[in-house]
Amino acid sequence: MTGPRAGTILEHTSVKSRQTTTIELAKAAMFTSSAVGAGFALAYIPNIELITAIVFAAGAYLGIRWGAIVGAVSMLIFSGANPLGSGFVNPPLIVAQIISMVMVASVGGLLRSWIFSGKWTKLKIAMLGITGGLLTFIYDSLTTLSTPFAFGFENENLLAFYLAGIGFTFLHQLSNMAVFALVLPGLFSRIRQPSGTGS
Repeated sequence: MTGPRAGTILEHTSVKSRQTTTIELAKAAMFTSSAVGAGFALAYIPNIELITAIVFAAGAYLGIRWGAIVGAVSMLIFSGANPLGSGFVNPPLIVAQIISMVMVASVGGLLRSWIFSGKWTKLKIAMLGITGGLLTFIYDSLTTLSTPFAFGFENENLLAFYLAGIGFTFLHQLSNMAVFALVLPGLFSRIRQPSGTGS
């Protein structure tokens, strides 16, 4: 197809693509602001946080690409401005946090078809809770291991440091299991998977 008609179709497609990108950017900004706001609101409460759940929901709702952006930007802002200590003074830590949140969003994106299909049975809720616990365990493992790298620990001391540190994160994993199982199913039941949102 050539001529004015083809040009009109291409122009319409380009405008529609820009509109879609703008809408997705706005949604990503909403998820990011929610994650950062929740992070600051709960910063002084040990082992309780909603950033992981919000980033996971962003991945499920927006897809892997936009979800990963939400995860990376949210953690960069929150960790960098954390009132308990900026992550910028510990580069390995903030890198581990960002990588972890990108992973959380990606898993949410990979599971989006499962999340938005079928009813929320007890088994499905339990599986989502376990998913939250496992993702949090990976996050805690990466961030725990980042500290010895920052301070130049010898390799033979890494395992001992990891085992000593990971035990203190158990309540964090339990709390996120509860958030994933008790909060996210209700959220996902109230929102529909957006059509046309790429992975």
